[in-house]
Amino acid sequence: METKRLCSRTGRWWRQMHPIVSAHSYLLRPTSAIPDHGKYGFFERSSSSELQNFSPFLGILSDHQKLNFILEACKFYSDFKTAVQSHAKIIKFGYGTYPSLIASLASAYEHCDCLDLAHQLLDEMPYWGFDLITANLIIASLMKVGELDLAKRVFRKMPSRDVVTWNSMIGGCVRNERFEEALRLFQKMLNSNIEPDGFTFASVITVCARLGSSHHAEFVHGLMSEKKIQLNFILSSALIDMYSKCGRIKAAKEVFNSVHHDDISVWNSMINGLAIHGLASDAIGVFSQMEMECISPDSITFIGILTACSHCGLVEQGRWYFDLMRRHYSIQPQLEHYGTMVDLLGRAGLVEEAYAVIKAMPMEPDIVIWRVLLSSCRNFKKLELGEVAVAKISHLNSGDYILLSNMYCSLNKWDSSERVREMMKRGGVRKNRGKSWIELGGIIYQFKAGDRSHPETEAIYKVLEGLIRRTKLEGFMPTTDLVLMDVSDEEKEENLNSHSEKLALAYVILKTSPGTEIKVTKNLRTCDDCHCWMKMLSRLLSRVIIVRDRIRFHRFEGGLCSCRDYW
Repeated sequence: METKRLCSRTGRWWRQMHPIVSAHSYLLRPTSAIPDHGKYGFFERSSSSELQNFSPFLGILSDHQKLNFILEACKFYSDFKTAVQSHAKIIKFGYGTYPSLIASLASAYEHCDCLDLAHQLLDEMPYWGFDLITANLIIASLMKVGELDLAKRVFRKMPSRDVVTWNSMIGGCVRNERFEEALRLFQKMLNSNIEPDGFTFASVITVCARLGSSHHAEFVHGLMSEKKIQLNFILSSALIDMYSKCGRIKAAKEVFNSVHHDDISVWNSMINGLAIHGLASDAIGVFSQMEMECISPDSITFIGILTACSHCGLVEQGRWYFDLMRRHYSIQPQLEHYGTMVDLLGRAGLVEEAYAVIKAMPMEPDIVIWRVLLSSCRNFKKLELGEVAVAKISHLNSGDYILLSNMYCSLNKWDSSERVREMMKRGGVRKNRGKSWIELGGIIYQFKAGDRSHPETEAIYKVLEGLIRRTKLEGFMPTTDLVLMDVSDEEKEENLNSHSEKLALAYVILKTSPGTEIKVTKNLRTCDDCHCWMKMLSRLLSRVIIVRDRIRFHRFEGGLCSCRDYW
């Protein structure tokens, strides 16, 4: 009777689900707990043989934890039958008000290609008498498992919302890398007269940092001051990180100098910010200041200081800090520290020593470390070591293939390069497409390599062609030797000319007045050709051009780059 009373609340949902649940009526036998899944449970009778293998592990879990575990497995194996059986158990044993279970169930239905059932489940929430707290927990649970669209559906159905609701939505967008959507939600929150709190701003600051949006960064920081948000160490660190990643390293320093330095995370943000801007001497100075103020560094501090040394080729200083970490501070190096040392040595051309560091590691090197070594091998034409690195990478992605192919090309081993490209074709592997974005008037514009989707495409390419002609007249020669060798020289040059950062830069020049500083963000490492071209263009146009790529910031001014051609 209790089950029927509970189900009557859900009305249409129960009438639609009843035929499915009735098909598994043995699940509705009176019992006080979910049966033992190892011998008698429906989990063992699952239509998926893979799910049955987990049965012995369920005994240590509570009943609702078992159901959560089963639903997660249903998602992985797309087992609709077991998902429906789990739904019946949730109803029978009164777990219908458990937010994590409702979220897992909706997610399981979606992964079983039953999106309509997931939607119906969530649309019936108002009939269940869920309060605001429970609805917020369901949104948080959905965001945790990456179900952003389902969370948005719950959000839209809610009759009332509080600051926790908005924080869950904005934070979930950040977690799922939907940054522009997070900004739109933040604006809607402000328009709804719900006051943002420190948690709101922590999420929005992260968005500004990831997008590199100076306009939004200044607005958010100003709003925090206006609303008198108390700066704790989390927000202070986030602000420093935000300004650093927006290319505003001076503003980052100003924030650092104005806040309390009693937490290590504030120091770490400043050191890491200086590192990605290639300001190693400044980063070392901040480290020394930290020691003088008797703040003990942690493992993250040393990742920052080693990264700074790596970006500037300070090999001896990097070795010294790596030793200091172990000897003086008793911090045992982790994978990230070894990876940074491999990068430091590899960038400096000490590829064999970098490989020796890998072999001496007390733990198994991960795929990132092998890729760092492979990149160094390509740069310094160390073919044998490069092949060793490739052999250690169990699942090659497009970047690994490109590095290997380019390494063969640089050594004139065209047959080997062709074999790599054939492997890519057979494996259906495509090269990662470069993407760049710029910000104008608070609006973010994104460009892809070879992009012709922009409404002003003709004007953009016209500006770009003019810039390319001008640089060629000044002696610029495109770097075509590392473009895949199955195309003509003209096609290679055309490929280079349509890189995403060049398109983004052309659009900024089209839309701004002479002398305006240009900022471009790119998802990949900027190539040699674009780097040399940007240097020359900064001199010809008398403009500062700042490019933030996957590795670091490049500030082009007067024909020079802040990285000193070491990146």
